[in-house]
Amino acid sequence: MKVLIVGGYGLIGSEITRALLREGFTLTGIARPGKAGANRGGALAGGVNWIEADLQEMTSTESWLPLVDGCEAVINASGALQSGGRDNLAAIQRDAICALVAASETAGIANFVQISAPGAVRSETLEFLATKGAADDALRQSSLNWTILKPGLVIAATAYGGTSLLRMLAGFPLVQPVVLADARVQSVGVDDVARATLRALREPSLWRREFDLMEPEPRSLENTVLAFRHWLGFAPPIKVLALPRWSGQATARLADLAGRLGWRSPLRSTALAMIEDGVTGDPEPWRQATGERLRALPQILADLPSTLQERVYSRARLLFPLLIVAFSLFWLASGMIGLVSREAAVSVVSDALGDDLASLFVVTGSVLDIAIGIGLLIRKSCRVACLAAAALSAGYLAAGTIVTPVLWADPLGPFVKIIPVIMLALVLATLCEER
Repeated sequence: MKVLIVGGYGLIGSEITRALLREGFTLTGIARPGKAGANRGGALAGGVNWIEADLQEMTSTESWLPLVDGCEAVINASGALQSGGRDNLAAIQRDAICALVAASETAGIANFVQISAPGAVRSETLEFLATKGAADDALRQSSLNWTILKPGLVIAATAYGGTSLLRMLAGFPLVQPVVLADARVQSVGVDDVARATLRALREPSLWRREFDLMEPEPRSLENTVLAFRHWLGFAPPIKVLALPRWSGQATARLADLAGRLGWRSPLRSTALAMIEDGVTGDPEPWRQATGERLRALPQILADLPSTLQERVYSRARLLFPLLIVAFSLFWLASGMIGLVSREAAVSVVSDALGDDLASLFVVTGSVLDIAIGIGLLIRKSCRVACLAAAALSAGYLAAGTIVTPVLWADPLGPFVKIIPVIMLALVLATLCEER
């Protein structure tokens, strides 16, 4: 069977892609434009014809027709949490998918599997659920053999979205802070979602039906986070801190602001609202239709490896936003101080360079420092800014050694301190990598 999979390199989509490859399906995958999609696609093994496309531009039936031509089934595992600097939910989750449904009907596609979300209805005020619900409605009204799957909180070996957030929260040392500790959550293993997708393609009894995919019983968010903490191998917390709702809202607003700069934080206002409402559903229809009882969280985690890399990731990602902000402020302050105290800075190197050249050196360096500080805050330019910070610091060190070598003996160690700055810039450049 030839299948078109949209979002085939994402958290859920990559697991579905691997499952389809193991079963011998012929796949065409749609990936976001750029290196991230291409690299992720390449990591999934051969046999996938990867096509780069921006769903925000795929909002007409005609744009999809060449891609669905010759396919027998379509799987949509694409989506984004919230509109921001890089994502327009109305285009990605509603307009593009409604156009895909129409194109699939025109092309005579046999099956369409939609990965949706619990609570997704067109009338929802939350944009994530409303746009998913609109695409679901388009499927229900179509002539296709559709299946709508609504996973709960998806747990995967890959750390992204909710699974990344749980790892970060569980990485707090000594204490365990939790916002909305009593919120109800039902989890599901990503491999269970992949198996359900395969069954939906093959079993007519599952067509033109929708199912919640999740563990049998809900558990509190506090217990979910503590289960992750135990799985990671961290010591039990001295105390669980049930933080007030406003603290979560304040964090979410900061994350929303970061979203406008291109960062996809897992703790934006949409995530907070969904957790507050409860990530729950009714798994009984799936059990009755298939005889399959989906695994509960303890079993899902028991089936996943927990290694050193998991523990390092959880605490590195916890610190990463703070490091980026602190490093940005360092470069912004350095540049501002250089401009405000230009005469004092010029006097340090004027004997070796002359007043005019020294002034040019100070002003140019200050402007570059400020540019790096701004670049660090923007997701698209962050890695380049980190590498520029390392290169410029090395340049300062080399130039300073030539012009004012006496500063190596300065008791405050201005040159010595440049070396850890270079190392931190290289570490942050590595942490900037995306899936």
